Amino acid sequence: MDLFPHSWQRAWAGIGATGEGGVLFAQLKAAYAEQQRHYHTLQHLGECLSVFDAARGLAERPHEVELALWFHDAIYDIKAHDNEQRSADWARDALRDAGVAAEAAQRVHALVMATRHTAVPSGRDEQLLVDIDLSILGAERARFDEYEQQIRKEYAYVPGFLFRRKRREILKGFLDRPAIYSTPYFHDRLEDRARNNLRRVTAA
Repeated sequence: MDLFPHSWQRAWAGIGATGEGGVLFAQLKAAYAEQQRHYHTLQHLGECLSVFDAARGLAERPHEVELALWFHDAIYDIKAHDNEQRSADWARDALRDAGVAAEAAQRVHALVMATRHTAVPSGRDEQLLVDIDLSILGAERARFDEYEQQIRKEYAYVPGFLFRRKRREILKGFLDRPAIYSTPYFHDRLEDRARNNLRRVTAA
């Protein structure tokens, strides 16, 4: 089974979009393959979709969560501060153009906006989506370290001392939360390893 077309077709049909969405599917895959990306790539999207597959039964509206995953990093301009907003707008507008109900398209928009990680998520689907996006923090040590290197490459234009300071602030923000993961499913599986990873890199 090829993960990407299987996931796309399942979510696209499930949310009630018209046609197969082939052009949009190709546009999204091309977006995740852009040259400026090192972490926010098809690798990250594939990891998120694989994790979602295993936890799909936890979603209230699985098709909306799956489409939000497809769009959550669709726009990725390294120096911009509105990537999530633009990605969410793209998702909502594309779904509306495909005949999806306005309420469902707006819920997908809200899910994508939750991946700004500026607030603790609320609602089952928002919590699930955010936990999936943050699952990299609880990855095995080798993959987590690769992730950190990929993030550094994306911000190669930032001087080393400044990057290290800002990166430590971001990671400590997650470490300082009472819980990194909102759902019992992810908390039980990843919380301890995520905290170990974060302590290790923020103490360096």
